[in-house]
Amino acid sequence: MESMAQLIGYNHILSTVYHPQSNGMVERFNATFVPQLAKLHDRENNNWDEYLQSVVFAYNTDIHAATQHSPFQLQFGRDAHYYNQLKKSLKIIQQNAQKQSIYSHMINKKYYDKNRSNPQYEINDKVLIRIHGSRSKLDPRYSLTPKIIIQKQHPTYYVRDQLNDQITRVHVNDIRPILLS
Repeated sequence: MESMAQLIGYNHILSTVYHPQSNGMVERFNATFVPQLAKLHDRENNNWDEYLQSVVFAYNTDIHAATQHSPFQLQFGRDAHYYNQLKKSLKIIQQNAQKQSIYSHMINKKYYDKNRSNPQYEINDKVLIRIHGSRSKLDPRYSLTPKIIIQKQHPTYYVRDQLNDQITRVHVNDIRPILLS
C-alpha cells in the first residue's frame, strides 16, 4: 500500500473510531451518497445494494466543484469510456424513441380522424355542452338548457347560457347540436 500511495501521490491517514470529524471528506461523500441510494431503493429497504454500483459510478464521473474534475479523471487521467459510450447509446435510443413516438402519434391520429366527424357550428346555433367533472352514471352528460353560439374560432366556440347569460369557451368535441324537427 505504501508503494501505491507514493505512485498515486496520496497520504494514507487512519482516523479515530466514532469520531466522524476526523475524516470530513468521507463524511461529505456520505452526505451526497446516502440520499442518492435512499431515492432509489424500494419501500422495504432491502435492495439498496442493487443501486450501489450505479450511484458510485455517477459520483465518480461527475465534475466536482472543488476540483473542476471528476474523481475518475483525477485517478485515471481521462474520462470514463463507459460514460461516453452511455452518452452515445442514450442519444441513439432517445432519437429512436422520439421518431417512434412521432410515428405512433401519426398512426393514432390517422385512426382517430378516420372515424371522427368534424362538425361546424354557426353563430346563433343552439347547442348543448358536455358537463365535465365528477358526476354519477345517471346524471346527464350534456347541459339541460340550450346554449347559443356567440363566437366561433373552430375548433373553439364561445357559447352563452340562455338562462343566466354566462359565457363559456368550449371545444367542438364537447358540443352537441340541438336537432329541431
